[in-house]
Amino acid sequence: MTLFNKIYIYLIICLLSIGCSVKNQHKNHIISAPHPLASQAGKDIYTIGGNAFDAAVAAAFTLSVVEPSMSGIGGRLQSIYKTQDGIIAGVDATTQIPLNYNSENSSPDSYGYKTIGIPGVVAGLIKLHEEHGVLDLKTVMAPSIRYAEEGYRIFTGEAKRQASVKSIIESFEGTKMYFLNSNGESFKPGDIVFQKDLANTLRVISENGKEGFYEGKIAEKIVDDIQSNGGLITLDDLKNYSALDSRVLTGNFKGYKIHSLYLPSYGAITIQILQILDNLNIQNENELAIKISSASEESFKYRYFQNNADSLKSILSYDMAMKIANEINNDDSLLSLKSDADENLASDLAVGHTTHLTTADQYGNVVALTQTLGPNMGSKVATKGLGFLYNVTMGPYLGGYLGEDKPGDRASSHISPTLFTSGDEVVLALGAAGGQRIITAITQVAYRYLAQNIPLSDALFLPRYYKDDGILYIEDHLGINRINAQFFASRYNVERIPHKAYFGRVHAVALDSLKKLWVGSADPDWEGTVSSYYKR
Repeated sequence: MTLFNKIYIYLIICLLSIGCSVKNQHKNHIISAPHPLASQAGKDIYTIGGNAFDAAVAAAFTLSVVEPSMSGIGGRLQSIYKTQDGIIAGVDATTQIPLNYNSENSSPDSYGYKTIGIPGVVAGLIKLHEEHGVLDLKTVMAPSIRYAEEGYRIFTGEAKRQASVKSIIESFEGTKMYFLNSNGESFKPGDIVFQKDLANTLRVISENGKEGFYEGKIAEKIVDDIQSNGGLITLDDLKNYSALDSRVLTGNFKGYKIHSLYLPSYGAITIQILQILDNLNIQNENELAIKISSASEESFKYRYFQNNADSLKSILSYDMAMKIANEINNDDSLLSLKSDADENLASDLAVGHTTHLTTADQYGNVVALTQTLGPNMGSKVATKGLGFLYNVTMGPYLGGYLGEDKPGDRASSHISPTLFTSGDEVVLALGAAGGQRIITAITQVAYRYLAQNIPLSDALFLPRYYKDDGILYIEDHLGINRINAQFFASRYNVERIPHKAYFGRVHAVALDSLKKLWVGSADPDWEGTVSSYYKR
């Protein structure tokens, strides 16, 4: 054998080895989602050769069926992802204010036809699938269509959320058709629910893609119903809507890179909190509770300035984070003396909104995806013949979040899907539901997992904290017995909150780098699950 032949064979072996190492980069596929059927949909897609993008899209469409109060195809979406090629990017598919909107035709109400913005979820999911999926759309959407057509058993949380707004949805004919039973009552936990019209809508999307929703008969039905009832969306609004590439922001935490999204996501604030935490002196759980809450409180002061380029630079500055951390470290009065403050905090399965899922696959693709309708059941409006609820974008609930609403603006929110990387590997991917406590939930789980080296499931289980107006709220459940902290409750404004889900709901995936194995965790305050598939 000549030297040339030996070199040639050696190169071939090396190339094959590289190919194999990429193909078998990780041992498993995984999904963490807020409903078992969504997790199952993702797992089913993996078993037939789908990747993390296919699984995320399948699960997201499934959630629009089985958890319609939280999210759906009439809502908005933000996603951050990493491809197997190492690209980190995002999708902005949030709802948009119609072009004919003005202050005179705005709604004083927090629900109803006038609050509905241009839906973004379908465009966002189709964009993710077209650019990065490997299966055809019909296959990916098959689980959601099946559940809608053949029925699913409604869970306790979903039944409670629908029942809690029964008096409102009774005033909307389309909504009554889909969310009250034949006796005019809300569905009970365990009832089998069929959504034939939604199945037909999803089937049209699966066959025609984005155009099936934003143009044609579905678009015409949307516009006819909304405009007939005082709403603003036009056919041109729908036709011209596009899911956009997000701007990805970066920061640093404990030697890892943080990746999150710019407006209309709140990734800048997430990064700032984590960079402050990176510089805090925390010796025990009492200090963690007080200082992590103070870091969040300080960062939230900057959220209204994210859309200014100079302010954004300051928010993302590590030096600025160090300065804030130093002030917190040297502050001896982080909590006010105890008062008789009477806070009415009520958050549990009945009133939650927003949903998050995370997927990762054997090849290194990772997707963190958050959806919402706004408040519970969004606008409370559904169109006869279509089967889905619309979002809230205008009005007092969300409107003017970062200033005056303008035609064409996209609705900003605390949604903040986030990735942490070491080198070219994602080590943690997560997001959350829970309004403005989305960010505090994400940052606290990340701190426990990456800084305290606590296992992921425990990081989601241990109590979370939220500081507001000098009061430190602490999640009160069995996990509090594991942290051995007294929190000076006799002297300071410390309140234990027993309500489920008040402190956010996190669904996360992390990498066991030694075993090359994805692990996941679903928030114990919710009804979700993790499903993993080992590809042989």
